[in-house]
Amino acid sequence: MSFFYKPIKPDNADDDKLLASYRESGDLVFLGRLYEKYMSLVYGVCLKYLKDEEQAKDAVMGIFEALTTKTNQFDIKQFRGWLYVLSRNYCLMQLRSGKKMEMVSLDDVMESSTFLHPDDNNREAAMMALERCLDKLNPAQKQSVNLFYLNEKCYKEIVELTGFSLNEVKSYIQNGKRNLKICLEGVSE
Repeated sequence: MSFFYKPIKPDNADDDKLLASYRESGDLVFLGRLYEKYMSLVYGVCLKYLKDEEQAKDAVMGIFEALTTKTNQFDIKQFRGWLYVLSRNYCLMQLRSGKKMEMVSLDDVMESSTFLHPDDNNREAAMMALERCLDKLNPAQKQSVNLFYLNEKCYKEIVELTGFSLNEVKSYIQNGKRNLKICLEGVSE
């Protein structure tokens, strides 16, 4: 007896119905059901390109967020194929823009300044300077940076805790980190 693996063909009719229902109603339940069918495909694509499980998970969430607008912008003939291309392009854009969602500790930011070194004499001064610079960030940046670096929350958790969008969280963290670095370098001069 031989056993042959037959890949499951996507149910395009069901995909089309769910997509049409989402477009007509704007109800995320329909889009969620449609996306759930292909989430493992999306995760696999993200893992292939980003080569990190946490980054891939964050990308899966980011892609769903992108779907909420992109599904209304394009004439989608076959959702599965279109989603594959969208996922691949999303990951490539992450890689190209240098926003690989890398985790960087505040120590890395602090050590980038010549004034701030981890020896005992400068440690207290460095922490005080860091606190002063954190206080200079705008509230959204300060909250996002604190949650990400000090509380070690992932993007998804920060989105849930703050109500910010994923892109806002990424922007607040990136800009907050840059502003911290500028502020800390100003202290060292």
